[in-house]
Amino acid sequence: MKKIQMVDLKGQYAAIKETVDTTIQEIIDNASFVNGPKVHEFQKNLEDYLGVKHVIPCANGTDALQIAMMGLGLEQGDEVITADFTFAATVEVIALLKLTPVLVDVNPDDFNIDIEALKKAITPKTKAIVPVHLFGQCANMEAIMEIAKEHNLYVIEDNAQGIGATYTYSDGKKAKSGTIGHVASTSFFPSKNLGCYGDGGAIFTNDDDLAHIIRGIVNHGMYKRYHHDVVGVNSRLDSIQAAVLNAKLPLLDSYNKARREAARKYNEAFKGVQKITIPKTINGCEGVCDTCDCHVFHQYTLKVKNVDRDALAKHLNDNGIPCGVYYPIPLHAQKAYKDARYNEADFTITNQLVKEVISLPMHTELDDQQINFITKTVKEFIANN
Repeated sequence: MKKIQMVDLKGQYAAIKETVDTTIQEIIDNASFVNGPKVHEFQKNLEDYLGVKHVIPCANGTDALQIAMMGLGLEQGDEVITADFTFAATVEVIALLKLTPVLVDVNPDDFNIDIEALKKAITPKTKAIVPVHLFGQCANMEAIMEIAKEHNLYVIEDNAQGIGATYTYSDGKKAKSGTIGHVASTSFFPSKNLGCYGDGGAIFTNDDDLAHIIRGIVNHGMYKRYHHDVVGVNSRLDSIQAAVLNAKLPLLDSYNKARREAARKYNEAFKGVQKITIPKTINGCEGVCDTCDCHVFHQYTLKVKNVDRDALAKHLNDNGIPCGVYYPIPLHAQKAYKDARYNEADFTITNQLVKEVISLPMHTELDDQQINFITKTVKEFIANN
C-alpha cells in the first residue's frame, strides 16, 4: 500500500507534470514573472468556469478577503458577522481593518453559519456578513442574501474551501459558490481543491464598479503607473502559480468528483457505526450522487461521540494515518479575539464540535486499499474504546 497522505500533491502532480513543467519553463524563458500573460489567461478561464463577470487574482486567500472588505469601503467600528467555527483568517482580516468582528454559532450538521444566530446578531452597526463555505459545502446563501437585502448589508463569501461547489436555490436555480454574494474570496493554497504550488488567491464579483476598485487595491492603488488613486496593497498572483492553476482548472470537476467518490466509500464503511456521525449535506444525498456537486469535500470530517477524539487521532497517527482537527479552539476563545461581549451560551454547537470533529485523509489520489485501511483502523479503535 502507498504511504497515506493527508493531501497527495505529488501524486496529483504526476498526471499534469508535462504541462506544468513546460509552461513554467516558458515563463522562465520569457521572464514574465509578475502579472504576465498566464495570469490573464487564468483569470479569464476562471471567470468562464464560475460564470462570474470579474476574477481579480491576488497573492493569497487572506489578502483576497481583506481586499474584498477594503473594496466595499467598510469603516472602523463597522460590525461584520461571521462563523465562530472556521479558520482564523476569516476574523483576522476583520480585526486588521479595525472593523468589529461578531462571531456566531454554526449548524451541528453541516458546520456552516446558523441562520437564526445570524439574525439575532444584527445591530444598527452591522454592515456585512461573511458566510464561510466550510469543508466544501455552501452555507445557506438564499437565506443569507434575503437577510442582507432586508438589512442593507454586504455579503462577502469566504470560498477558500468551496471552489467548484454548486448551490441550489429553493426554486431549482443553481449558482457556483463564490458568485452569489456581493463579492467573494478564495485561496489557492496547495492543499485546496484548486491549489497552486505556493500561495495564491482571488476575488470574485459581478459588480463592475467594485471590480474596478479592487483591481487598483491589489496593485498599490494604481490604475496608471505611479498614479495612486486609492489606498492599496501589494498582492498579485505570480505567473508561475497561474500556470499551475491553468493546468489544474480543466480538471477541477474531475478532482471534486474523485473527492466525492472517496467520501462515498468512507460513508459506506462508517454506516451504522453508532459513535460516528458522517458528514451531512444540504440536500441529503450525501454529496456523492452522479449529478450532484453540492459538496466538494475539501475535508472529510466526522463527528465522534463518547470517544476520546484525541486518542483516536493519536491511534491513527501511530498507524501511519494522518488526520486533522479542524478546529480545536473556537475563534471566540482564541486569545487574539476574546471579547467581553461574547456569552458561552451562544456557542453551544461550536463548543461541542471542537471536542468531536476529526478529518480523515481527503484528496484526488486516495485508492480503495488506503480507504479500507483507514476505515478499518478507525472502526477498530471505536469498537475497543
